[in-house]
Amino acid sequence: MIELRELTPDDWRLWRELRLAALEEAPYAFGSRLADWVDAEEERWRARLSLPASHNFVAVLDGTPVGMASGLQSGEDGVVELVSMWIAPAGRGRGIGDQLLAKVEQTAREAGASTFQLSVADGNDRAHTLYLRSGFADTDLEGDLMPDGVHREIIMRKPL
Repeated sequence: MIELRELTPDDWRLWRELRLAALEEAPYAFGSRLADWVDAEEERWRARLSLPASHNFVAVLDGTPVGMASGLQSGEDGVVELVSMWIAPAGRGRGIGDQLLAKVEQTAREAGASTFQLSVADGNDRAHTLYLRSGFADTDLEGDLMPDGVHREIIMRKPL
C-alpha cells in the first residue's frame, strides 16, 4: 500500500533521510550536491520545509519511505514548480511518481496556479518520460547549468 504524507518542519529528519539518499543515489538528477547538504544543521532542514506556500510530500510503501516531491511557488506569478522529486530504487515501477506528481499538481491547482513547471536533468530519460506522460511539454526556456558544468536542465511546463 502506498501512502502520501505531507510533511511539516517537525518531519525534517525524514526529509533529510530521503533527500540525502536521493543526492547519493542519483547525483546526476539534481542541481544540488550531496556535499551541499550532508552536514546541514537541523535549522536548514526545517527552513526548507518551511518555505512559504510550499507543499512537501513523502511516499511511504508498506511502512517504508520511498519517494519525495515538493511544490514551491516560483518567481513567476501563477507558476508552481515541482522540485526534489525522487523515487528510491525499491519504489520504482509502482506508480509512486505518478501519485506524487498528481498530489503536487492538486495543491498547485488549489493554490490557483495556472502553470505547473519543473526542471529535469538532460539525460534523465526515465524522469523525462514520466513528465511527458503526465502532460508536461519541453519549453525553449534555458535551464540552470548542472553541477557538472556542462549539461543544462530541461524546463518543462503543463497548463493547469
